Amino acid sequence: MSRLSLSAATLLCAALLGCASTRVETTGTPLSAALCPPGGPPLSARVYWMAQWRPDQKEPERREAAALQGLQDYFATTPCVGRADIRRLGAETAAVPTDEQLLRLAAAATPAPDRVLLVVVRELGPRLVIGIPALVEGSTEVVLEVRVLDVRSAATLANARVHWENGGTFVVKGVKTLPQDMRAALQSVLTPKAP
Repeated sequence: MSRLSLSAATLLCAALLGCASTRVETTGTPLSAALCPPGGPPLSARVYWMAQWRPDQKEPERREAAALQGLQDYFATTPCVGRADIRRLGAETAAVPTDEQLLRLAAAATPAPDRVLLVVVRELGPRLVIGIPALVEGSTEVVLEVRVLDVRSAATLANARVHWENGGTFVVKGVKTLPQDMRAALQSVLTPKAP
């Protein structure tokens, strides 16, 4: 096979198989400094999470299991967090808690955490669009609202919404990567951007 034919075959294969890329859009007030102070001892965190799905959400239980796994994986691999206590806010909690409510919940914890986080999962799943301009475009997407509070000072360190998406033309994705996608979306919103 000639060099030209090999290049053409590679391009054709890439076009047919698709090429995935990641897009991240963050709005609100993201972290301006690291979650933990550099050089300090590992911090403890109380993480409250809840899901607020759209009315036609398919398989919410499966998505919630993936969200929890992604949260656990993220905090298990974040070296500056020595202990993360992850708690699901029950279905009876329809409204998103205020900062004051979160700080009260954290103050009742034993031992008291250094940080309290709220993660509201709005979307976690695959998406597939068939039509024009691309014949097939697929992705997985994660939409989260994240708040980070310093328990001692009661300061809001972050209050942001992230829309994380990985996919592209001719990409078809399922639910297998959802825990990793959840972890990546958390990483994107909890890692301060370089100035």
